[in-house]
Order: sequence, then structure tokens, then C-alpha cells
Amino acid sequence: MVLCLTLAQPFAGVAQSSSNHHILGVLPARWGSSRFPGKPLHLIAGKPLIQHVWERCLRCAKLDEILVATDDSRIFDAVIGFGGKAVMTSSAHPTGTDRIAEAVRSVPQATLIINIQGDEPLIDPALIDQLATAMVEDSTLDMATAANPLSPSDSAVQDPNVVKVVTALDGRALYFSRSPLPFFRNEVPGLPVLRHKGIYAYSRGFLECFVTWPPSPLETAESLEQLRALENGASIKVILTSDTSPGVDTPEQAREIERLLAAEN
Repeated sequence: MVLCLTLAQPFAGVAQSSSNHHILGVLPARWGSSRFPGKPLHLIAGKPLIQHVWERCLRCAKLDEILVATDDSRIFDAVIGFGGKAVMTSSAHPTGTDRIAEAVRSVPQATLIINIQGDEPLIDPALIDQLATAMVEDSTLDMATAANPLSPSDSAVQDPNVVKVVTALDGRALYFSRSPLPFFRNEVPGLPVLRHKGIYAYSRGFLECFVTWPPSPLETAESLEQLRALENGASIKVILTSDTSPGVDTPEQAREIERLLAAEN
């Protein structure tokens, strides 16, 4: 039985052998978006955006099952229409993580969950497999995520819309921030800045605990949900990746994705 602990108490993960894992990829897809309403069904190269992400996930070797979690019947019907699997969730969820936690209830056999952004049609399937492998091979992990190394001189370092992460020597996350991280008072040759990539793997028990915790102080200050996990003592592995697949936030970005997809084929 998983014990959901209070703030400032560490989460005690439950060890599980790799042979017992059922790995579920979940794509949260909501209709409402202030910048791009109906984004999941926006056609790119003749297919809805969410279908491109789904088909990308089908290339993964480690996923046992894929599920779209949505709050809109139009998205649900479109996913079923192209042969995918979807589940309807509440429209009142404050975050995609809450939506995923509700969706996972319909898949009781799932032990590991990968939260795959539904607006990244160029996501590298190998990265998804890496996250799954990290969770299977290390039962002490509660979560895994990914980051892209940047040069300290990259303009993204100063951009508050770009989330940075610093890690311990063993690759586990120490902190996430919108501020430049680390602050280079002294030059450290070869030390990169790490741009956080919004993909997450969770153990099922940890995900179920996470959504019961109230927003934490640092999470509220930075508006970064992953800080709630760290403030509650979670162990988060950060996978370094060269995958810089862009998300789609505007119709203009959708046109650029269409050009990149055409170049792949």
C-alpha cells in the first residue's frame, strides 16, 4: 500500500521488479488554450496534431499501452477515429498531471506512466524509451525527466519562459528554475546549463501521491509543478538528451512543424 505523505516528509518509493511493469504512455490533450483553441485537432500535413504525436509513440519499444487523456468529446472522437485509445476526463483539472492521474485510473495494470506532451509531434521515441528504462532499472526513482545541454552564453539561459534544471553528480534533479541556473560566479569549463524538457515518467504510486499534495511554496513562487515533487522529497532522474523537438503553441509554429515533417519524409 502506498502511503501519501505530508509536505516536508520524504516519499518512500515501493520497489518493483522490471518483469512486473506495465508501462503506459499518456498524452494529455485539452481543447481550451488561450493562444490556440482546439490545438490537438489542428491539421498538420493532413493529420490532427494529436495523431502525429500518437504515431510517434507507436515507434517506442518500451510502451505497453498508449492513451490520450482529454476533456473534449471532439478530441475523443478524433482519436478513436484514427484507431487510437482515449479516455474522457474532467475539464476542471488545474494541471495536465491531474488529468493524467484521473486517466490512469482506467488502466489499473499500469505501474509506470510516461507523461508525453500532446503538442510535440517530433518527439524522439528513443527518449521516451530512455525514460522508461531509467525507471525500470532503478526502483529508488519516483520520477524521471529530460534536459538539453545549453551553452552558458545561449540566450535561452536568461529567458524566464525556458525552465532550467541543475542536478547532483548522480544525475538526480536538485532544483528547477526560470532564472539562470546555475549562476556562474566562477567559470567552470565544460559545465553546461540544462534546459528542462517537459516530459515525465512516474511510478504509479508516486503519481497518486503527488496529486493529493497541495501546491508547495517554491512551486507557487516559480509556477513550476515539478518543484512540488522536490519539496516533498521525490527522487527525480534527469536524462540528458539532444532531442530539442519543439512544441506547437501557435498556428505559426504549426506551419514550421509541417515543414520539418516534410523534410523528414
